[in-house]
Amino acid sequence: MSYTALYRKFRPAEFADVKGQDHIVTTLKNQICADRVGHAYLFCGTRGTGKTTIAKIFAKAVNCEHPADGSPCGECASCRAIAAGSSMNVIEIDAASNNGVDNIREIREEVAYSPAEGKYKVYIIDEVHMLTPGAYNALLKTLEEPPSYVIFILATTEAHKIPVTIASRCQRYDFRRITTETIAARLRELMEQEHVETDLRELENSIAEEQRMEYYRCLMKGYALLDTEQAAKIVLSLGEACMGRLEDGSAEEIEVKEYMASALEKVSGLEEE
Repeated sequence: MSYTALYRKFRPAEFADVKGQDHIVTTLKNQICADRVGHAYLFCGTRGTGKTTIAKIFAKAVNCEHPADGSPCGECASCRAIAAGSSMNVIEIDAASNNGVDNIREIREEVAYSPAEGKYKVYIIDEVHMLTPGAYNALLKTLEEPPSYVIFILATTEAHKIPVTIASRCQRYDFRRITTETIAARLRELMEQEHVETDLRELENSIAEEQRMEYYRCLMKGYALLDTEQAAKIVLSLGEACMGRLEDGSAEEIEVKEYMASALEKVSGLEEE
């Protein structure tokens, strides 16, 4: 049997497996139980918070033949087909590489056909902020008044780039950053299942350090958008805090150096003024 990457092997298959996003899971399960499913959702949050995972679980749940408390059973034909990636009812689109008007026109043509089996056709558009202005305009009408059997789930790490005309037609869910304690607890479970011994304290420290670095990078990214001397100096100080902990030549180090170079240009430009 071929090796399966751990993140795929242990990817949550039902809502009960999702960690750290209880507010979203509870809301979506209640909608399914009450049969009040919306037609468009906007999932916002940083990478690794579970946007695509919850979107796929939700797609299974709305098409499940025997849902239990709003969660998919995982055993019916529909659940098995979606889990295997062979279902025609769930269409996953990467907007980073399919971001043109023609790609959206294909979706508009496809939604005219009802699902051959199951209740809903679910379109999961990942990295939706990468769509072009023309693509957004092409999507707008379909997103506003889709057929009753179509659900759109838009996922993004940069919600501020989504046009208001699109965001206002979706139910927005903000995914929280998962705490160190939650990640460590889940990793302990997985280590036990895989029969791997590890130093739990060292594990927690590594997670905390990674989260700190991600926090620094997010702050730098935000401050880099501000054209003020104070913001530029904050980027420089955060960059210095990061540099000693990053591997030489890594993508993260290059990103931090680019932010710092941009900040230096702003400082020098503001001083000349």
